Amino acid sequence: MAAISRSAPQTRGLSPLRRREINWGLLFLSPWIIGFIAFTALPMIASLVMSFTNYNPIQPGATRFLGLDNYQRLVTDPQLLNAIGVTLRFALISVPLSILLPLGLALLVNSERLFGKNVFRTLFYMPYMIPVVAGVMVWGGILNSESGWLNRLIEALFGIQGPRWYQDENWVLPALSIMGFWGVGNTMLTLLAGLQNVPTELYEAAKVDGAGPVTSFFNITVPMISPVVFYNLVLAIIGAFQYFTQAYIISNGRGDPNGATMFYSLYLYKTAFGFLDMGYGATLAWIMFVVVLILTIVLFQTQNRWVYYGGGND
Repeated sequence: MAAISRSAPQTRGLSPLRRREINWGLLFLSPWIIGFIAFTALPMIASLVMSFTNYNPIQPGATRFLGLDNYQRLVTDPQLLNAIGVTLRFALISVPLSILLPLGLALLVNSERLFGKNVFRTLFYMPYMIPVVAGVMVWGGILNSESGWLNRLIEALFGIQGPRWYQDENWVLPALSIMGFWGVGNTMLTLLAGLQNVPTELYEAAKVDGAGPVTSFFNITVPMISPVVFYNLVLAIIGAFQYFTQAYIISNGRGDPNGATMFYSLYLYKTAFGFLDMGYGATLAWIMFVVVLILTIVLFQTQNRWVYYGGGND
């Protein structure tokens, strides 16, 4: 009878106190809800509608409904194919490096043998705090083919002329990937947090069983930090498809040299805001959204095969 009496209020609905808590919660959430609707949801809906038109902001009165013409145009657009190729090539270079390099740095600063590791953690993280534009300017001097110290170092060590980083279409993507090393501090910190959460008892048990450092790394460290790796992998893939600022600055928005830096996002920006073809630009934006969404869903569907969660996989 006591159990029935305790559950009775739940069957009659929410209590006044619970309603008051919900109302206050909604009140505090309202700025975010209003902002999401005004600056995210409504613009997305508007861009979806726009993708079926020939909207031009200079001549809004000439807007016509085109149906699927903008989407059919995707198939025959040669510049789009080049932009997709550039983005995929860059992703194949930058995504693995954006995981492996921070992981190496995290292992380094997590080592007990490293003297002054707190100083190194700060030094590795500091570039992440520098604005992207300022970082690109700095690397513009470092990778300058004539006066940059990297080419001078290559010439001093190997006696050969360094590559023309920004002027050679074969070297510009590696140059942008090297530039990306500048901001790996945040990824390093998340991986470092994952490393520090690995129970030391596992390493001690493995050592008793005769396992070496390499075996312990692949059989203990990697599985235990796999959720953090998965998180950073998702962000790296999304970031590769949204890569824009660095390519825009070094090529002045033209995709030089010879279209080698015409990333998908840069081509989208050039189409929508350069040529004012907002309808086709909105189409490009939605295609990118769908592709990134599909890739993210695929990653989440495959995580059960290689991501280990301490509480078990659902």
